[in-house]
Amino acid sequence: MSSYRRRPIDRRNFLALAGGGTLAVASAVAGFSAAPAWANPRFGENPFSLGVASGDPLPDGVVLWTRLAPDPLAPDGRGGMPDRTISVQWQVAEDPKFRHVVRSGVHRATPELGHSVHVEVSGLRADRQYWYRFRAGPELSEVGRTRTAPEPGAALSSLAFAFASCQNYPQGYYTALRHMSEEDLDLVIHLGDYIYEGTAQGSIGRGHLPATECFSLADYRVRYGQYKSDVDLRACHAAFPWMVIMDDHDVDNNWAADLDGHDNGGAEFLDRRAAAFQAYYEHMPLRQAALPAGPDMQLYRRLVFGDLAQFDMVDTRQYRDNQACGDGRKFDCDERLDPSRTMLGDAQESWLLDGLGNATATWKVLANQIFMMQGDSAYGPEQAFGMDTWDGYAAARQRLFDGVRDRGVENFVVVTGDAHRSVAANLKVDFDDPDSDIVGTEFLGTSISSGGDGQDMDAWGRRWLDENPHMKFHNVQRGYARCELTPNEWRTDYRVVPYVSEPGAPISTRASVYVEAGQPGIQHVEE
Repeated sequence: MSSYRRRPIDRRNFLALAGGGTLAVASAVAGFSAAPAWANPRFGENPFSLGVASGDPLPDGVVLWTRLAPDPLAPDGRGGMPDRTISVQWQVAEDPKFRHVVRSGVHRATPELGHSVHVEVSGLRADRQYWYRFRAGPELSEVGRTRTAPEPGAALSSLAFAFASCQNYPQGYYTALRHMSEEDLDLVIHLGDYIYEGTAQGSIGRGHLPATECFSLADYRVRYGQYKSDVDLRACHAAFPWMVIMDDHDVDNNWAADLDGHDNGGAEFLDRRAAAFQAYYEHMPLRQAALPAGPDMQLYRRLVFGDLAQFDMVDTRQYRDNQACGDGRKFDCDERLDPSRTMLGDAQESWLLDGLGNATATWKVLANQIFMMQGDSAYGPEQAFGMDTWDGYAAARQRLFDGVRDRGVENFVVVTGDAHRSVAANLKVDFDDPDSDIVGTEFLGTSISSGGDGQDMDAWGRRWLDENPHMKFHNVQRGYARCELTPNEWRTDYRVVPYVSEPGAPISTRASVYVEAGQPGIQHVEE
């Protein structure tokens, strides 16, 4: 068996070597820094060039984010900032003109964390819209809009959110995000591949910076600086609170636990992973609980919105076994059926199942990176599966589905990214048995830009629909999914654009897929 388990000795050695840096980063969160203060900062360019964002809303507060970077593409990764600590003022108001400021304060932005700002605001009213902004020296940021979560158990008549993933900068414009920013939403979920780590330059004039693959903290900071230079991405962040989780390209394609995508491990990859994790934290509206400790980062978490929805954000990268049978697409791989293999790790798997079993909200929503449905991609009696997806961890998937069924979990819905295509499917205890119990529904969402312009259908999609009767809808255009939840019904609108190779594409709804509360599986598809 080639299954790979995490190597704690390597991690201990790494943390011992990097202990000083890890401590410095942790101290920087509390506002402590070895760098002197910059009392009266003056900037040659706009220090808020990367925009503003909010995230992980609670009933009494939300995380506010920005990063000071007047030159976000500076090759050293410092964003054009000096090695000094800067006081950044922040305000939260009940109106966009800031006539009624309800919370304010000062955050010390430190060079150890790339002069990023993470303010965990509390004391706000539940289920309310707020506006926020920052000031550094004489410079004022743009205004962001956010919303707190409802109180746990509060009776909600509806909830609207959109989910997205896979925004490869050289492969397309972020027009879909501009359209998303104009929707009426309570929140946005981003399921990973926020950046791509490779060297691709594309053909539309949006080639990657740096032009090399990302390995160091400076590399990843520059890459995030480039992605966040996109005005449509910034607009969508400023419009709604986001809940984010990473996938593989945020570090390295198909990485698994302590191995990169080429099955190389050891201190070199842990060093790269630590750099990628720190840059991810520096550029996302995450709470201090997610602050990386070297190559480790606590990303899985749970948020509840009244009596209507529980969101479980899972991490399918840090704790998984290595991909079975050498990764890729395999016709015959017994290793994927090994019950000792894990996708989530024991602790996260138990946390997830316990949380689902105890959930009181109507809809139990699992925010997941790689598709969970069975995806047989071979015509005829033979079956072929991708080893990086849940198909490559079939026994772990079976444990999850059995756990959902045995706990009597109703209205279980999985939202997924990664595959650059849209699919709506029933989740079954046994996908090969047409009479098997349905335990939930999965909505796989397409990419924002990865894969280029796309099309309505391709050969892969036709093969999937023919060989996987649990799949009820398929499309290969770019866009996002918009979900409207009520106590009685879930509707997912697949919102698509006809092209991403040029800016300005219109948006339309390709299909609407309906699930009824208390009725497992997809009830109706409108195309």
